[in-house]
Amino acid sequence: MSVVTREYFDALADAVCTEARPGERSSVLLKAEASDFIRFNRAAVRQATQVQQAHATVALTRGLRRAEGRVALSGQREADLALLRAELASLRALLPELSDDPWLLLPETVVHSERHDRGSLPTAAQVVGSVTEAARGLDFVGFHASGPMVRAFADSLGTRHWHHVENFHTDWCLYHAADKAVKTSYAGARWSDAAFAARVAESAQQLALVARPPKTLQLGAYRAWLAPAAMAELLGTLGWGGFGLKARRTGTSSLMRLAHRDAVLSPQFHLFEHTAMGSAPGFTAEGFARPGKVSLVERGLATGTLNNPRSAREYGAEANGANPWEMPESLSLLPGTIRDAEAMKALGTGLWVSNLWYLNYSDRQACRMTGMTRFACLWVEDGEPVAPLGVMRFDDSFLRMFGEGLMGLGDRAEFIPENGTYEERHLGSLSTPGALVDGWRLTL
Repeated sequence: MSVVTREYFDALADAVCTEARPGERSSVLLKAEASDFIRFNRAAVRQATQVQQAHATVALTRGLRRAEGRVALSGQREADLALLRAELASLRALLPELSDDPWLLLPETVVHSERHDRGSLPTAAQVVGSVTEAARGLDFVGFHASGPMVRAFADSLGTRHWHHVENFHTDWCLYHAADKAVKTSYAGARWSDAAFAARVAESAQQLALVARPPKTLQLGAYRAWLAPAAMAELLGTLGWGGFGLKARRTGTSSLMRLAHRDAVLSPQFHLFEHTAMGSAPGFTAEGFARPGKVSLVERGLATGTLNNPRSAREYGAEANGANPWEMPESLSLLPGTIRDAEAMKALGTGLWVSNLWYLNYSDRQACRMTGMTRFACLWVEDGEPVAPLGVMRFDDSFLRMFGEGLMGLGDRAEFIPENGTYEERHLGSLSTPGALVDGWRLTL
């Protein structure tokens, strides 16, 4: 499949940006993809589709008034150019009816950026063949998405951004019975049949552990190894308002105690919004260039915030590439020193937490989170897996878990792409190692 070309986008940009009149500023943001989607059940194909789509958001600004509209594109150049010119005319007619926006902030510096990440992606037939071979005899239930994605921006000042990435993600469960299953994923830019088969074989080994009689635990505090997938859920929850400038200034951030130095995390804890190593574009919908890295926590201390243009204008700060929700898109926790191959030995006796879900805050001001264990969580004794655990609820403060409770971090960070496909495939990602935590609190 093919996705839109740079030449096609340049034609769209010219159509919108050369139409700006004196005192106006026009821009166009393009989102496009050409994706394969495959659903599996019992290692057989249940649904296979291909999606090719492109949308353009046209914006027109005069003074402090700004209007924008989104249109679907056909890929037929002349028809799409006419559509964008018509949308621009509609926005021009709308502008006099709008009120001034006191928090409107747009970039004043002309910037050019370009990123081409070519991958080695599998065909749909190759994925089906790999699943059929590697999951033979297993109840493999999964979802595969693959293909190129484009984000591009241009404005009448002369700014041009181009972002083309090619990647895939495959998520699956090996189902045993009732609520017992093992969840695994394989993602990246270069598909390998051998690497995929190894992941399936590894999850099949865990499935044998899940089939054992479960162990019932008393409620209380336990030493726990939180695998990268579980860490991703915790860090993702922390991103709900934890790092935003507006949340900090209004006192609603879950990290207010950290920001005020009423609490500190472990000196081992270093967290960044690391756009340069993620898959999200290096620019915002308004055309602001994103820094390669924004420091959020270093040596356990709060260091920075994510500032979108509106918050930056309101609070007199500098915009640093945050999205409208001031949520991270390329969050990265630096690894530590615990070798992944020796994680169970480091745990000793305690909980091996493969996955978490249904997370939310139980006390936002205390940064206390709650959620449920899920998928192949195990009881480990003397560094050896003994039995699966039933589903249990935890309730603990992130500040405690990764402050006094943090015993160490894994030495390898796992790259976990966002697997959302609502309206379009998403480009966010997260990089995190596993973590060894003492006193992890089970409450139900």
